Amino acid sequence: MNRFGLAFCSLVAFGGAAMAQELSIATGGTGGTYYPYGSGLAQVMERHIEGTSVAVEVTGASVENLALLTRGETDIIIATADAVRDAVQGAGAFEGRAVTNVAALGAIYANVTQIVALKEAGIETLDDLRGHRVSVGAPGSATEMASRRILEIKGISYEDVGAQRLSYAESVDAIRNGSLDAAIILATPPASSVLNLAAGREISIVPLSRDEVSQIVEADSAFAPFVLEAGTYEWQSEDILTLSNPNILLVGTEMDDDLAYQITRVLFEHTQEIAAVHPAANQTTVAFSIASTTIPLHPGALRYYEETGIDIPERLRP
Repeated sequence: MNRFGLAFCSLVAFGGAAMAQELSIATGGTGGTYYPYGSGLAQVMERHIEGTSVAVEVTGASVENLALLTRGETDIIIATADAVRDAVQGAGAFEGRAVTNVAALGAIYANVTQIVALKEAGIETLDDLRGHRVSVGAPGSATEMASRRILEIKGISYEDVGAQRLSYAESVDAIRNGSLDAAIILATPPASSVLNLAAGREISIVPLSRDEVSQIVEADSAFAPFVLEAGTYEWQSEDILTLSNPNILLVGTEMDDDLAYQITRVLFEHTQEIAAVHPAANQTTVAFSIASTTIPLHPGALRYYEETGIDIPERLRP
């Protein structure tokens, strides 16, 4: 029996005591949102699912997480909707190797594209990135996937922007030391990496035009318009139009139904405990999840949603 089949079986009582089970959550870099959100979820699971301990893994985010899950090397992952779409369709980074053994527990929050640039670089529009040195995200991350897609739709190549595939922490260091002009960050605002960078350099967030947003959303349904409201960052005096896409909590299809049910239950019944670790969890609601999840739910998760009484689209049924 593989690790998913054993996961919840380890809770079977022996002599009246629950046996311990060890799980892992694959997240992302420490400068983004996946890691603190995953840490908050791990804490909630340990508090409210008896006998459970959860390790939080730092990874390259969505694409790597999906690979780890499909190989049975982790139990729970966070990934963006576009990465999940590519995985199940065998497209993009998963060309020719469609993934069939993953299921959703639900959508948890939306990522926001934030193109951060040094003020002195004079980058005021997306087209202004040409000829500058830009970080597009860690290799295989959701940030890099989104960056590549946004730039491609706009007809901007990696060569046009001297693309560097760096993590958020590496991007911040490179901008601070002057070896980079801008970075594309995909995270829930206020993002810690943006806050860290603003503490040392004068920066701006590059707005997209309405036409650019319409063009990108029309070309790729994984994106949606998003307004970064003035005051999100203390130095931000105006609303900024940009893009967002949802993040999905996933497990293997072989995970025990009762375990998937319990994880889904604590996710929604103890959301504010996760929000105390990262405010992205304020978006985590049953309604948002049902509206934004893009692949079928695990049967255990489906049982929890049915108990809430919410209407569940047929596309989400296993």
